[in-house]
Amino acid sequence: MKAAVIHQTGEIPQYEDIADPIIKDGQQLGFVKAASIKNLDRSLAKGSHYDKSYRQLPAIVGVDGVAMLEDGTRVYTGSVPPYGMMAEKTAIPQGYTVPVPDGLDDITAAALPNPAASAWMALAWRGQLKPGNNVLILGATGITGKLAIQIARHLGAGKIITAGRNESLFEQLKALGADEVISLSQPEDDIKAAFKKAAKETPFDVVLDYLWGRPAELLLDALTGHDLRAVGKVTRYIHIGEMAGSTIQLPGAVLRSTGLELYGSGGGSMSKEAMTSLFTEIVPTIFRLAAEGKLLIDTEVVPLSAIAEAWQRAGDGGKRIVVQCG
Repeated sequence: MKAAVIHQTGEIPQYEDIADPIIKDGQQLGFVKAASIKNLDRSLAKGSHYDKSYRQLPAIVGVDGVAMLEDGTRVYTGSVPPYGMMAEKTAIPQGYTVPVPDGLDDITAAALPNPAASAWMALAWRGQLKPGNNVLILGATGITGKLAIQIARHLGAGKIITAGRNESLFEQLKALGADEVISLSQPEDDIKAAFKKAAKETPFDVVLDYLWGRPAELLLDALTGHDLRAVGKVTRYIHIGEMAGSTIQLPGAVLRSTGLELYGSGGGSMSKEAMTSLFTEIVPTIFRLAAEGKLLIDTEVVPLSAIAEAWQRAGDGGKRIVVQCG
């Protein structure tokens, strides 16, 4: 069969022939329809992610996607390494599938779950978002950031403040439900001033951070208090991505002078209950909302044969690149 294959970590996947998957007990064969290219896929293949999935090489890339089972059922699922989803066929773990509704196309169904579920779990589980809570999304012009706006609005958020660099997408953020957009392309003093003003007018209950690095430092500096008699407000700060850097400097004064609660959101940070809900509740709800036109994602479709070129670039204008496999 044809697949996107790496022979060692750090390689760019290549379109080539590889043996069909060997299906073991607890697995089933899947005929792949589509799989999206994500930062997670790239970091796993590069070997820089904390999850070392590619211990057995050669391996097929792609952690999740849409496949057809042998009985004709169309499902969203993950795969079993070394058989990734960017192939004509893959090995699927039994019990880890979600039916794709008839009203949802393969491309959208492959593109949505990873970023949408990430945003949903960060808001609902780590952020414990309550109706009326105010949300700040740092890195909102990205694919997951745009979905986070829509999901926060669906979950009943009060005011939604967003921040990002791609000013060409600011009007789109507002159309998706953002109340305010802060540009991260302006001078740092202006960024801090904008954060301080927004926090004073609309104190943040939940912060979703897809950037980390310097933008996070500017935000935390803006939130630092300067009054020993001040009463702290709890702000649940959820670190999700590190598009602007993998580390930050965190002065102790930030923690002593604020009601900041710092969390991470990702594999390994969630409870068993949360992970179970991912397949039983969250992804099915995401699919329902998408089928009803209430959850939108921009996509770009490429054939499996173009994997090497597509792998090396990001989607244009916040679009998720989806590989059509069958």
